[in-house]
This record gives sequence, C-alpha cells and structure tokens, in this order.
Amino acid sequence: MDKVREQKIAEALCARLWESGFTAYLVGGCVRDMVMGKVPKDYDICTSALPEQTEAVFCDYTVLKTGMRHGTVTVVCEHTPFEITTYRKDGAYSDGRHPDCVSFCSEIGFDLSRRDFTMNAMATYGWEWLDPFFGRADIQNKIIRAVGVADERMQEDALRILRALRFAARFGFRIEEHTAAAMRKYQSLLANISVERIASELVGFLQGEHIGSLLVDFRS
Repeated sequence: MDKVREQKIAEALCARLWESGFTAYLVGGCVRDMVMGKVPKDYDICTSALPEQTEAVFCDYTVLKTGMRHGTVTVVCEHTPFEITTYRKDGAYSDGRHPDCVSFCSEIGFDLSRRDFTMNAMATYGWEWLDPFFGRADIQNKIIRAVGVADERMQEDALRILRALRFAARFGFRIEEHTAAAMRKYQSLLANISVERIASELVGFLQGEHIGSLLVDFRS
C-alpha cells in the first residue's frame, strides 16, 4: 500500500475511536519518523479504549486478537494490519526484559512515560502534538536521551542499550551523557536478552550509515 494512503487510514482509525468516545493517537516510531521527515515503516496507534472496546468499535473490520493480555488488537484495513494498543503502565521488570504485569489506564501521559527514548515518546492526532519529554528538540539536536531516569530505563530492559546504539548508527545521533553512562553501567544485563534479539539489533547497528563515527565517539 502507498505510504500516504497508509497514514490516512491510520488517522481515520484514530478518528473513529475519537468519534466513539475514546482518545487515540499515532505514537512511537512513526511519529519520530514524521518529525524527521522520513516515511514511517508502519503506524502504531494507542487509545484509551480497552481491547474489547476497540474490537467493538471496529466490528465491521477484520480484528485479530494479537496481544490482548498487553492491550493490543490488530485491525486489518485494505489488507494492511494496524496495531491498536490500550494506554498502559508497566509493572516491575524482574527479568530485566519484560514487565511482570501491565495495567491499562485512560491517560496517554502514563503510556509515554514508560517508553525508552524521548524521540520515541511522542504522539499526535490531527493538529495535536504530545511531547512531554521534549523528543522533538532532541531530534533537532540529534540526541538520543532516555525517558526519565536513564538508570531505571536500562535496568528495566537491557535491550534498550542495543536499541540506542542502533538508532545512533542509523541516524547519526549523539547519545546523551547520562544515557551513555547508564548503558555502560548495566551492560552486563544483556545476559538477560535472547541471542536472537541481540543478533537482530546488532544487524541493524552494523548496517547503520553512521556506524564508523559512532564506534569512535562511544569508545570506553
């Protein structure tokens, strides 16, 4: 599907949720790419609607129960899947990778605060832009910065260490000093990450256009 058409469909799905009495936004990587002037690979939607309510709103579409426990359903429109996820708060990350539990909430602010980096913690619908952690400014300044306390973000999920490196290699961004320090401090937690996930991130890192300068700048 043409990416312009795909974005219009994603926005229309958000609009239907708003018309049904809920809130809904495009979130995460697609918003980051839009700010950077890039074409998003796909579009993720977050909403105040519970999974069952999202199903009801889109009862005339094919709806796949892809991740009900974590609040995600997939709506298929024009043969293209769109993930729609309920706003949520994460519980403790006792395994250093996944939250022990998630709880749904009605405010998107809680959902954005659990995300990894400021550039991925933005949301938009129509003319409204939500950017509580100043991700747009960090993108303009080419900075990768953890949301909130960097130590906490890396302890929750060590995969974020490799994600930061992949983003830096891909975009040519500088890793903010507190974020970089936390990455080094908790690198041993990568032992909690599966080999498959590490390999996937490393491939993206090695394919990054700016990997050479990153290896120089991020040396110990």
